[in-house]
Amino acid sequence: MTDLKKILFSMADEKYRDFQSGLMPTVPKEKIIGIRTPVLRKFAKEFSETPQAEEFLKNLPHYYYEENNLHAFLLEFITDYEKAAEKVTEFLPFVDNWATCDSMSPKIFRKHKAELPEQIEKWLLAEDTYSVRFGIKMLMEHFLGEDFRPEYAERVAEIKSEEYYIRMMQAWYFATALAKNYREVLPFIENRRLEKWTHNKAIQKAVESYRITDEQKAYLRKLKM
Repeated sequence: MTDLKKILFSMADEKYRDFQSGLMPTVPKEKIIGIRTPVLRKFAKEFSETPQAEEFLKNLPHYYYEENNLHAFLLEFITDYEKAAEKVTEFLPFVDNWATCDSMSPKIFRKHKAELPEQIEKWLLAEDTYSVRFGIKMLMEHFLGEDFRPEYAERVAEIKSEEYYIRMMQAWYFATALAKNYREVLPFIENRRLEKWTHNKAIQKAVESYRITDEQKAYLRKLKM
């Protein structure tokens, strides 16, 4: 066992491991150490300042779920946009669960919104599930509200996939978009632009949101397929 793995296992919480295992059916239980996210994030910050961190990022694939999460957290400390985009693209095909994918959000992307859509399109065109999911997530995180453009919602709507974790992210995107850009996004729901399951899930999640008015919720319920 490497020194890094020894450190990771020293932070293990067996009860949390059992809890995490139940949330991630795509990850075998034996690949989960059981480290709480705040603990691992704190360690990632300390580890990012060591020479070993750069070497760790090169050693793909990882075996343990927490190694993947550590990798994701380390990418958030990269301050060069091009390098961050490259490293994320390199890592995504090795991601095997929604939690690792959704926990990753490099801070440098916020400062490069002009360049980011082109990179997002590359993720959306990828063949692996979590590259596509991450691309949708980036549109949701960075291009709703004031930065919203109809073509971004159009791009998410036109994705056709049988993958549960892609369809769920599409639903999450549209539910969040309804909360932040209701008028612009509502036609996608009214015109049934999404596959039935995704359409209904988006409405369900939107109705659960406190950012949607009671009047809007009542109308959305009528649009269920």
